[in-house]
Amino acid sequence: MAILGLQLQQRFPVLTGVCYSRLISATIHAPAVASVSSLSCKLKKWNNGGRLPRRLVVGLGASFWAQYMNMASNSKSFIASARLKGAVEQALQNVEWPEQFPFKDEDFQRFNETPDSLFYEAPRFVTHIDVAAIAALTKYYSEVFPPSNTPGVSILDMCSSWVSHFPKGYKQERVVGMGMNEEELKRNPVLTEYVVQDLNLKPKLPFEDNSFDVITNVVSVDYLTKPLDVFKEMCRILKPGGLAIMSFSNRCFWTKAISIWTSTGDTDHALIVGSYFHYAGGFEPPQAVDISPNPGRSDPMYIVFSRKLSTA
Repeated sequence: MAILGLQLQQRFPVLTGVCYSRLISATIHAPAVASVSSLSCKLKKWNNGGRLPRRLVVGLGASFWAQYMNMASNSKSFIASARLKGAVEQALQNVEWPEQFPFKDEDFQRFNETPDSLFYEAPRFVTHIDVAAIAALTKYYSEVFPPSNTPGVSILDMCSSWVSHFPKGYKQERVVGMGMNEEELKRNPVLTEYVVQDLNLKPKLPFEDNSFDVITNVVSVDYLTKPLDVFKEMCRILKPGGLAIMSFSNRCFWTKAISIWTSTGDTDHALIVGSYFHYAGGFEPPQAVDISPNPGRSDPMYIVFSRKLSTA
């Protein structure tokens, strides 16, 4: 497994219902498949006596959750059968959340459960989304970040690396990077300091309460195996009214992404990340934004964000 994890370093688009043997034999460039059709495909194979690898089965929780929500509250279906324009942005509108966090421990398992420190041991001085998606994210940051060089502003770039995609020339008195590889963090020009920490082993953040104005996380929320613990910590260290921005695409190191992510589609991902904010507590209702620059022609790019309640 360790060898497999180190070999499969290319980030694949997230595809639901795709056979493992096909994933390792080719690089796939198709768009994400909607979860309802993939779910029915998986169930059909299972009911017909087929034996799927456990990592392809454990991630069915999101679709079952959507069915549960519909039956319990007569709410609209949040798992789309096809990718519709605006579907991601609509995913978090008027959600009637179940009383309890609906996901199970197995939903946060990965195909490769070897230590993350081993997987990220070698630095990767590459970008994980294409140029157009990066530009879209940078533009979004320029619209929502505090002005550059604002006195007293502190930013945490969580799951950081050698680049943060902040606007060109952007500076603050304190910009902290937290990541897995020290060589990458040392190369990041926007950071004023950095911390090397594996959030899947130590979700407790080494910062004081109410110390950050903004927290960012770029295409890495799908690797968190203890997301509620991390999001509760995010709420603790954000200043009242502080902004948390989780951005993601449909590309990932699929052997290290959690099973609930690799078995669902883009709209589902917005709902999953939104649930982290909701069940962590202390946040305003989360919102989703589709900032994809060229749908169908470049990497998609999505944002789920929320602010810490002023009274939290």
